[in-house]
Amino acid sequence: MPASFSETFPETPAASAALAVATRFCSPALLNHSIRSYLWGAGYARAHGIGFDDELYYVSSLLHDIGLTETFDSHTVPFEEAGGRLAWVFGMSAGWSAERSARAEKIVVVHMRDPVAASEDPESHLLQVATSWDVSGQRPEEFPAEVRAAVLARHPRLGFGAEFLAAFEEQARRKPGCAAASSVTGGVGARIAANPLDA
Repeated sequence: MPASFSETFPETPAASAALAVATRFCSPALLNHSIRSYLWGAGYARAHGIGFDDELYYVSSLLHDIGLTETFDSHTVPFEEAGGRLAWVFGMSAGWSAERSARAEKIVVVHMRDPVAASEDPESHLLQVATSWDVSGQRPEEFPAEVRAAVLARHPRLGFGAEFLAAFEEQARRKPGCAAASSVTGGVGARIAANPLDA
């Protein structure tokens, strides 16, 4: 494993519970994407000296796409908003304060919004960077080949790109005004196809 890469996860009751929830309801490909999103973001933060709340970022990473799952998919609410509300419920049930639970909700929602600076909201910034890289290959220069190999060896993609695009196209069909629909019309399919992580 490269010296610059560390696969460590927060060891708290909330972190363990979030992993259990994601493992039960996400497909294997979506679960691995969620774990990779945490790892990419945490590594990026270390490389850039960005301080962040590790537990909050981990939980938000694991739950950020749960609104795409069969159980929690909403036919009226954009998937990131449905997932954000679930993250709020999760946080409250885990004994977090209402403020901390609202932070998790915001991080999940904002990952599908306009870019946020690390100085403004580090956890949202990290999730945006990490998911943009894992889904469509943005900022490849931030993730060296040896780090990519280490992460993918432990958490393989398992056809993630095709599964994710199909989910976004279904979201776009049912909720044409949502952010997923904008991504589809904006060419996310081509970016997924060109993702160096699938090369």
